Order: sequence, then C-alpha cells, then structure tokens
Amino acid sequence: MQTDMTTGKKQAQLFTVQNMVKMALCIAFCCVSAFISFPLPFTPGLVTALTIALTVTALVLPPQLTFIAVAAYVLLGAVGLPIFPGGVGGLGRLFGPTGGFYIGWPFVCLVESLLKGSKVSFRRYALVAVVAGVPLTYVGGLISMMYVMHVDLIQGMAMAVFPFIPGDIMKALLAAVIAERVNRMLANR
Repeated sequence: MQTDMTTGKKQAQLFTVQNMVKMALCIAFCCVSAFISFPLPFTPGLVTALTIALTVTALVLPPQLTFIAVAAYVLLGAVGLPIFPGGVGGLGRLFGPTGGFYIGWPFVCLVESLLKGSKVSFRRYALVAVVAGVPLTYVGGLISMMYVMHVDLIQGMAMAVFPFIPGDIMKALLAAVIAERVNRMLANR
C-alpha cells in the first residue's frame, strides 16, 4: 500500500502546472516548426524544422513527459489537425511512406531524454542528439519507406537516410544549443 501512495506522489510531482506548461509549449513548438519544411525531388520525405523541435522537447522535458508530449503531437496530427510537415494531418500520413518517422518519434525522443543526463551540458546534448537521435529517427522512416514503396534497403536508404544526414546533424546541434540555453534559463529561476 505504501508503494502505491509513493507512486501517486511521484506522478503528482511530475504533472505540475509548470511541467504541463512546458509540455504544451513543446507541442506548440513542434506544430509551428513542422510548417518550416520543403520537399526533395527524389524522396517522399521532407526536410523539416520539426526535428529541431522534437530534439529540444527530448532535451528539455523529463523522459515520461517527453514521450507523452511527442505522442500527443503525433495523435493530434493523426486525428486530422494539419500540423505535420507540409501542413497536412490525418491517418494517411501515418500509413504512408514516411509514417515510420511519425510512429517512431515518441520512442526516439524518449531514448534521447533518457540519455541526456541530469546536468545541463551542450556536449552531452549534442552527443545524444547526433549519435542516438539522428540514427534512431531513420530506423522507423526507413522501414516504412521500404514497406510502402516496395524498395530494397539501398533504395530505401537513398530515399529516407542519405539525403538527410548532413542537415539532420546540423539540426541536432542547433537543438542542443537551444535546449542548453532553455535548461540553463529554467535552472536559474
């Protein structure tokens, strides 16, 4: 019985007004950043600023809240709000060639959040974002691209991975800078 009360207290401490506001701001950041996107002619994937917002979310929120916030973003888009890259929404996006990215994001962000550590550190954030976040993001997208487009591994990587690597590394580093500044600001309050 004591552990149930302790678990309830921990959950209550996790879902504070401050944390709920942070989650809402992170979801809003994801929604707005998704509109900053452009297509590449040889792939159904879009280059998007959303990956910056997702990484910032993972590096600012605790792991449980990260998963909930990113899953809420995906759910909002899945029910039809036009908040996915390209200004679209709906279940069709989740079952299309890029659907694996959307489905994988809550899990990728959870892993990033778990690996970020407790100290505010640009180096740690950058390492986690580049070494864990970028490659893990490609896994879901590659699988869905191969399955839906009926292509092999090399063709799938040519459409879902290779063209995006340089930009995604730069976006991961930018997200680490933003997250470090936000976390330092929040720590000084």
